[in-house]
Amino acid sequence: MMAALTSIILAAGEGTRLRPHTVECPKCLVPVNERPLIHYQLDVIRSVGIDRIVIVGGYLAEQLRPIEATLRINADYNTTNMVHSLFCARDLIQGDVLISYGDIVYSRNILERLIAAPYDISVVIDREWEPYWQARFEDPLLDAETLKINAKGCIQEIGQTPRNLTEIEGQYIGLMKFSSKGVDALQKTHAIASGAGELRGKPVEKAYMTDLIQAMIDCDTEVWPVHIDGAWVEIDTVEDLSLDVTCNRIRSISNSCQSQ
Repeated sequence: MMAALTSIILAAGEGTRLRPHTVECPKCLVPVNERPLIHYQLDVIRSVGIDRIVIVGGYLAEQLRPIEATLRINADYNTTNMVHSLFCARDLIQGDVLISYGDIVYSRNILERLIAAPYDISVVIDREWEPYWQARFEDPLLDAETLKINAKGCIQEIGQTPRNLTEIEGQYIGLMKFSSKGVDALQKTHAIASGAGELRGKPVEKAYMTDLIQAMIDCDTEVWPVHIDGAWVEIDTVEDLSLDVTCNRIRSISNSCQSQ
């Protein structure tokens, strides 16, 4: 196992596609199976012995203060994106770091596999994404992103708009791990982008995490996939809350943590 890990959860967004549930609470606190969404992820993180947890909040961030974690606030949450949120915790991005989105829940097994991955930069990729996307969207291509693996087995392309299903060899779920060396590459790439005033054609503050990952890949940094087959959920829309697959997967994840 790596040295002690810091877990950084990005949870600043307003969650407009979850309205009216997010009118009075941040997206990560929306109840799922009668429990705030983020608590499932916190259970999984703590179940593997990680106690250095950072949450980057934004919208209605004061509601996150009761959570036993370090809170950083992206005050510009409504005009910025994931990369800006991450670097609101720049003083804590050091050593070995897990980064995850605040609107996902994943199994302990997924987290253990990610932690065990021997790479400096590892990104969790769901190979069985298509049935899950078909349950969630009328046209899976409208919400999916490209993911291509090169001959060496590294990620070659991530986060672009796909033209067809053959451009998707798995789906990025918003969960990744950086060793201290990987963190150095992350920080360097962000510093270069900040100096240039743009990241892959976007203002840095508007960039997605996939933009930052792709920029590292474009600079010949190896980014490795950790392949999974389901056992996670994303809560992004009102429809996601009522899907059988959401309830069943979260129940299974929750039960597995309680049995440890």
